[in-house]
Amino acid sequence: MTTKINIISLILLLSFLSGLSQNGEVQINKSEKLEKIIFLKKELNKKIQNLKIQIYNGNRDQAEIIKEEYVKLFDDSTAMVIYETPNYKVWIGNFFTRLEADKSLLKIRKKYKSAFIFRPEYYEMEFEEETKEEETNEEIN
Repeated sequence: MTTKINIISLILLLSFLSGLSQNGEVQINKSEKLEKIIFLKKELNKKIQNLKIQIYNGNRDQAEIIKEEYVKLFDDSTAMVIYETPNYKVWIGNFFTRLEADKSLLKIRKKYKSAFIFRPEYYEMEFEEETKEEETNEEIN
């Protein structure tokens, strides 16, 4: 019986204490220089386009075969098959510097002689997709 009273009194005490807990405010002071740096970093990141290596351009079946072969040979999961009318392409990597891309290209060219480095134009691809979506929405309405 006393243990029940002790447990009940403990619960009441804890609930009472939680009501008396402190309510504080956190104030964050940011410097203007930090805000400018963050803004510049965001602007630069909008313009960065990773370099890639293309190892194949042709039909879909062969593109899938080349991709699987590449993944097995180089143990690299960045390979992807991209469709750009009228061909399928196998793109490799996500290189931030030309030096990184050149090093990989030297290894890749031993197997894929026609491989080359390029900078994909993501903005155009996004624009084309948005245009297609808008056209589809207009046709539905």
